[in-house]
Amino acid sequence: MAELTHACEAVSKSTVDLEDELEVSHRRARETILEAKRISLLDEDDSGEEPVYTTTDVGLSFLSAIRDEDWSQVSTILETRSPHYGTFIEVLENVENAGLDTLLTQLEEAQEFSPYSYNQTSVEVLGDWAERLGRVQRNAFTGNYYLVDQAAISANFHYLLLDVYDDLEERAGVDLRQRYLSIPRLREETCERLGCTRDDFDAALLELCRQNVGKLELSGAPMDTAAKDSALGIKRIALSEEDGLVSTSQSTQQVMAGVEQFSKKYYYLAVHDRDIEYSQEAT
Repeated sequence: MAELTHACEAVSKSTVDLEDELEVSHRRARETILEAKRISLLDEDDSGEEPVYTTTDVGLSFLSAIRDEDWSQVSTILETRSPHYGTFIEVLENVENAGLDTLLTQLEEAQEFSPYSYNQTSVEVLGDWAERLGRVQRNAFTGNYYLVDQAAISANFHYLLLDVYDDLEERAGVDLRQRYLSIPRLREETCERLGCTRDDFDAALLELCRQNVGKLELSGAPMDTAAKDSALGIKRIALSEEDGLVSTSQSTQQVMAGVEQFSKKYYYLAVHDRDIEYSQEAT
């Protein structure tokens, strides 16, 4: 979509022009053009022998946001212009524990009287893009989707972290309880409950440990630790300029990261004393 919108930015292009420039099949070019028109990124001029397409003002805003790597703005444009994407975000605002099956059911109900439909593949594609754009995160262990709130770290972060710590310990069973728990698992559970970004969680955890030396302990791990494993990858996006076209590159991080402090990486957290404090003013 980014490449198509960029290709029509300065000069109107026909379908054949776009097939050649983007090196795609006729069917793929038509599908992309129709979608770009539907969400107001392209205008069609059919006054000539064959239709030609030009980037709209909305499309220019879309391109500008991509060039600036302002993924939040890209998501906002799609929420406003794309019925599928917008409804996906709207349903997530009203659903807790949004696993794939639950989310699909809610989306089907929300679009019951509209011409739009969803299936498992379309929901996963929407979820992947919303995750890449930073609007949504997906618990890498449970698969639950949730919206991200950029201001989600609150003054009671330490209490919530202890609750998650206790819950994870209980799930291991009485005979398997451990003092040291996986930071990636703590991160995924806490982020889902708070709706915070993973980066914000990491910053808050490191600050919490700094404020409670001796009560909380970060621990390293061997290279093959199970703490780095997850069921799902984490989607990323970055600006990529190839052959003069504005485009994006996507990746899926399948190995979970710990936290890093003073050039050292830690994958486990131990709670030695539950009487801890947390001050956001210090961050």
